[in-house]
Amino acid sequence: MKPAAFDYFRPSSLEEALEQLAAAGDSAKVIAGGQSLGPMLNMRLATPSDLIDLNDLTELAYIRDVAGVLEIGALTRHDQIAESKLVQARCPLLAQAAKTIGHYAIRQRGTIGGSLAHADPAAQFPLIATTLNAKIEIVKLGGQRSLPASAFFQSVMATALAPDEIIRCVRFPKVAENEGTSFRLFNRRHGDYAIVAVAATVALDDDRVSRVRVGLSGVSAIPQVWDDAVRPFVGRTPSAAWAAEVALAVRAAVSPEDDPRISAVYRKELTQTLVERALVDALSRAKG
Repeated sequence: MKPAAFDYFRPSSLEEALEQLAAAGDSAKVIAGGQSLGPMLNMRLATPSDLIDLNDLTELAYIRDVAGVLEIGALTRHDQIAESKLVQARCPLLAQAAKTIGHYAIRQRGTIGGSLAHADPAAQFPLIATTLNAKIEIVKLGGQRSLPASAFFQSVMATALAPDEIIRCVRFPKVAENEGTSFRLFNRRHGDYAIVAVAATVALDDDRVSRVRVGLSGVSAIPQVWDDAVRPFVGRTPSAAWAAEVALAVRAAVSPEDDPRISAVYRKELTQTLVERALVDALSRAKG
């Protein structure tokens, strides 16, 4: 199939893009990498009256260490994030996840802002943003606001973005000293979306766990962090047995829906296995 007819705009500045978006109304769509929106246009799952192409807004493509956080512009490509030495040093969990996105061609075109705005519940960046509770900076004509990832994602492919708003950048907390991170996923084929994915962080204080976070996608409508399940394990001495206990507790806490192709029991088993492996990896990096 081919896309339905639409008017195409390619603004040269963020201000111009916001003006065009405000004038177009609720039926406009913004396109950046187009790795998700492109197929939806072709299949007519999306039929915007106006398509606003952001690819000339080079001011939104950057990675910066700013005031204690890692700030990434919305038009930064997946591959730039995966290969950035600054991301690898300051927010390794983000780099670890970015390396697993799709295939090489997709990573060259897809953008972090587009991934967050599209909000596929199986995508990597929404999970990492949720796990780290990143701050998403949003702009519109004449205004701006900041939302934590926990408030940004609302349901499957649904966010708090208003029709006249654009993501400008995302701010991630930097990894702490003595903190390790790990990203694990399971999919049918290389490049497919994950059936279940896990993002884990573990911080140590001497020989005790001072903080642990486990985020999951594939077991709910939006990525979630399972703080209640892991809280009882903070303050304990870390070990492989500790990781296994945490994984079992997280498995008991999740309630994925049954699917004709993938049962809830299978997702729970994947959750337990992936959480345990991710925590063992994170512990190793924290100790290292």
